[in-house]
Amino acid sequence: MTTITQLQQVELKDSPMSSTNDIGDLEPHFSTTAIPDGGYGWIIVFCAAITTFWINAMINCWGVLQSALLSSTMSHSPASTVSFIGSLNLACGVGFGLFATRAARSFGSKTTAMSGILLMGVGQIAASFSTRNIAGMFVTIGLVVGVGMSAVYTISNALPVQYFSGRLGLANGLVKLGGGIGGTVMAVALQALVDRVGIEWTFRIQGCMTIATGLPAAWFMRDLTSTRNTPFVDFSMFRSRAFVAVFVAGAIGTFALFVPPYYLPLFAQSLGLSSSTGATLVAAFNLCNAIGRFVSGPLCDKIGPTNTFLITMILNAVSMLAIWPVSNTLAPLVVFAAINGIANGSYFTVVPTVAASIFGPGRAAVAMSMSVTGWTVGYLLGAPIAGYLLQAAGGKGKAESMNIEAFRPAIFYAGGVALVSSLFVFIARVSMAKQVGRKV
Repeated sequence: MTTITQLQQVELKDSPMSSTNDIGDLEPHFSTTAIPDGGYGWIIVFCAAITTFWINAMINCWGVLQSALLSSTMSHSPASTVSFIGSLNLACGVGFGLFATRAARSFGSKTTAMSGILLMGVGQIAASFSTRNIAGMFVTIGLVVGVGMSAVYTISNALPVQYFSGRLGLANGLVKLGGGIGGTVMAVALQALVDRVGIEWTFRIQGCMTIATGLPAAWFMRDLTSTRNTPFVDFSMFRSRAFVAVFVAGAIGTFALFVPPYYLPLFAQSLGLSSSTGATLVAAFNLCNAIGRFVSGPLCDKIGPTNTFLITMILNAVSMLAIWPVSNTLAPLVVFAAINGIANGSYFTVVPTVAASIFGPGRAAVAMSMSVTGWTVGYLLGAPIAGYLLQAAGGKGKAESMNIEAFRPAIFYAGGVALVSSLFVFIARVSMAKQVGRKV
């Protein structure tokens, strides 16, 4: 592997997307080293995939845990309130991204990632003693686990940029594939644990497994170059029209992303299907999510990340507006879970790659952390808004007593938000290049 001392300095103007950004003159601290495009980077990808496995074992499987809580220890709590626990977890997972970036600058990626894994595991174990206490769940799952996730997620996004350039899309896809596998496997595993040992021990087991496998993986995460001189926040990035459009598209799109996995179990039960069938649907959604995360990586390298982002958001919107509202039996619901899962998963691979393509690897880490921080409000309010719409439309009480009509306002809300997001991606695409066939 090429050593750091052998790497020659190259200017950001050599970035393939440098002609498309309008941010003005480059500053010296934005120069970057030549990138090995592999080597130890594959160890980084493998370890980041393991840690991302446990991130998605929480965020993509909260629908299963939420359904278990509503059926047992929190049966008298509204679905919208319990959903807010998961949303706070999501919001903290991205809202502290800039602080995680600063921590990585000060203490290094390894220490930051290991600290994040510890917070995730300890928070889940602590949650097992708070399953009857809403406030306790907000603190443990929402805040403690969320802050830990933020540290781990930030490192898993930032490190591949240091090791990959031409194959960055593939590297990001493999990292995010780990998350998709985590969501798929754990959706079924968590339901089986709930049925066998109850919700309390499910949280304890999940927390212990997170620490046991996540800590060794985080230990191998190391920086290729020092990031101490990179800026904490760079507001000059908002002088780029493309970045502004992508930032807004991501901020809006996140309102819709977790509505399907959070509410698929309840939707399935409203059709008369069992809770295990609902968990299997979430597993199918997460399996397709994993496929989308992986396939979109090489697709970014082939047709361009912004083009892939546009396809992703259009597919997301169409699946929610055209398929989910008429899914009154299992068959169309499976079709929806598959299509939306693929589009949903590709989002998480594409957005970091788009940020890197606009500014080049020298500024990519800051651009990504700023973009991800912009997801905070959507993560916090997206699923609860759907819950309030469900409640207002008559979706109260147990899921078995609901009907498909009660879910439609929430479904159209999510689909409409995804459609608006796709319009902003289109604006970003046009601002980069007006030619239809150009790779951007």
